[in-house]
Parts: sequence; structure tokens; C-alpha cells
Amino acid sequence: MALDLSQTAAQLHGAAPHFSGQRSAQLEALVRAAEYLRHADADAIEQRRLDGKTTFLAAGLTGAMAATWPAPPLANDHVVVAVDGSHIDVDRHSPVRCFLINTGYVTIRYGELPSADLASTPRLFVGDDEMSIRNPAGNREQPIEGPVLGMLRAVMEIEGLVDLVEAAPPELPVLALLDGSLILWELAGGAFPDYVRKALLDDRLLPALDRLQELGRTRTVAVASQVSLPRSTDVINALRISEPVCRHSTLNCDGNCGQLKRGDRHCDTIAGVTDRELFEALLQPGERSAVFETTSSIVQEHYRDHRVQFCYINVGEEICRLEIPEWSASGPALELAHAGIISQAEKGHGYPLAIQEAHEQAVVNGADREYFAQLVEEMLSAEGLPTGTSQKARSKRTRWV
Repeated sequence: MALDLSQTAAQLHGAAPHFSGQRSAQLEALVRAAEYLRHADADAIEQRRLDGKTTFLAAGLTGAMAATWPAPPLANDHVVVAVDGSHIDVDRHSPVRCFLINTGYVTIRYGELPSADLASTPRLFVGDDEMSIRNPAGNREQPIEGPVLGMLRAVMEIEGLVDLVEAAPPELPVLALLDGSLILWELAGGAFPDYVRKALLDDRLLPALDRLQELGRTRTVAVASQVSLPRSTDVINALRISEPVCRHSTLNCDGNCGQLKRGDRHCDTIAGVTDRELFEALLQPGERSAVFETTSSIVQEHYRDHRVQFCYINVGEEICRLEIPEWSASGPALELAHAGIISQAEKGHGYPLAIQEAHEQAVVNGADREYFAQLVEEMLSAEGLPTGTSQKARSKRTRWV
């Protein structure tokens, strides 16, 4: 047995008081945060954010922070489309370099002429041109694997969403759903060179969003990406920089509190609470919060007029975060996103039905991965090519003791 469960259980038992104390402190912070939220001056906080210097991501505020909206009515005749993806990453123990992205597509029409179309498309990537992103101004290149592969998959999902919206009946409103965040967070902070950002964001994701925005000019198109069980703290952080919490007349996190350890700063009185927990205490089933704006540097500097806004919605079973492009975050599009996500969650027993079905179409399970590896070996053998693997991979397949 690799894991000594008796030792692990003893350690967990010893950690129980820590978890209990942590939870008590969190509940106290939540009560304080909810009180600050009810009395928050959104305009004053937003001005402090714009004028000051922070060391954490605080939401951009466009209205009253504690405002709530009930779910609007949903048109009987409407279309819901969803895309989700899964992938098999590059296996460095394999004799060949390749990766696969499997994309699931769902279109469900509701109303007088109900219908459903479910499909998936696997795409195998091989060869140097497909396996890396090259710098057109030099000889550098970025292998497509790990986080970069995850971003490519996310971009392909949005491109697939455009195709589904374009194929939907033009006379019906369309709710276009994705799973996860609309933000390519891995591009923030200079983790990858600019040519990677250009290839994924400027050349592919933004043109796809341009097409969706253009479709929304002639019909109601709501584009929304649901984050389930979000751990974001953007709104909590906006409360942390408010003057009643911060207590400093000028906002400068490093200048005012840079030498203080965690727990000694004034704003730590409401730290340790997530936005989800805050709005769980505020929103009734079916209600949504105000719309906030992400202040992520990658969005603010590179998403142009597709800047990401978000709200929180009580879908009955949980508080989810809904991320929406700026042009889809108001008016009929926002109402469709709100009403549609509630309807889909009800149909899916707590999680949007269309996203569930797209996931089922896209998922690549353990058996699929093993079969894919077997297909690779069979192909190599048929072509008379080497099929060897690393000794580490072989040792995992063969147990000698």
C-alpha cells in the first residue's frame, strides 16, 4: 500500500482543531463582509480602485454592489447551444509526439418544434507546424502542451460555439454556453511570450468573439460561460479596498501595509471569504447579483471591446459565476443568459443540461486514453516504425513484486 492510511488519519485528526478554528474565523469574516456589502458606496470604491494601488484583483464596479434581480421570463421558443472539450496531452514516454482534442457540440431547440443535436469531433495534431506556435519574427517556438494546450482547446471551444450559433434558426434567441472561464488566465503576468498571446488571443479568440458580437446585432445572442463552485474573490477584494475596511485615506497596499504580515492588515477582517459565500447569504434561488467587471490585466489590455464582465446567480443548488462579454452583459442578452441558465440548471438537476451533454460528448476517459495509446502503437507497428517507450513507463505497466 503506497499511502499509509493510519498515519494519514492520525494527521487529519490532529489537524481538526485547525480546520474548526479556520471555519469559525471565516464565518465571522463573512458576517462582517455581508454588512459592509449592504452599506458599500460603489462609486467611492471604484474611484479608490482607479486612483490607488492594490496588490490583488478587485472587481470593477458599475452599480450598487448589493443589488439583486429576480429571474426574468424565458421565451418559450429559444435555442441553447453548448460546447465543451477534452484532450489527450503529449506523452513524453511515447515514441511519437502528438496530441488530440475532442470537442463536444450540443444544440437544443425548445418550443413548438423541439429538437436536439449532439455530436463530437476528435482532432489529432501531428507535425511541427501543428505541435508548436512559432514566432514569425524569429526562430523561437512554444511547444503546444500543458497549459498552452489547455488554452488552445478553450479557443477551439469558442470557435465551435460560433458555428453552432450561425447554424441556429435565425428567428430564435440563442443562449450560447461554455464551461469555465472566458479569460485565458495563463497569458497574464508574462508567463508566455507575446507571439503566443497573439496566436491564441489576437488571431483566434478575439475574431471568434467578433463573429458572435456581429451575430448579436441582428438577433438576441447571449454568450455566457459558467464557473461552478467559483473561488474568485474579486468582489470581496473590492470591499477590502473600501475606506471603511481599509481605513487608509489613500489606497496603497504596499506603501501602507507592505511590512505587515497576513492577519495584521485592516482588510484582513474580511479576508478568507469567497464571492460565492458572500452572495450565498444575499441571493434567493433564481436571483442574480449586480454585474461586475474583471480587472485582469490580460482582459483590460488585450480583450478590446470583449472585456469580461461577470455576475453571480443562485441556480438553486449552488451559487455560480457567469462570465459574459461586455456587449452581452446588458439588456435582452443578459436577461436571456439569466433566465436561460436558471432553466438549464433546473433541467440538469443543478447544473446546466446543455453543458452536461456537451461534456458527455467531449469527455475522454481512462479507457479511451489507453485505447488511443494502443492505436498509436498498432499504427507504428503496421508502418514498421519503432514502438519503444521509456523504462519508467514500462515499469508502471509491469509489477515485478
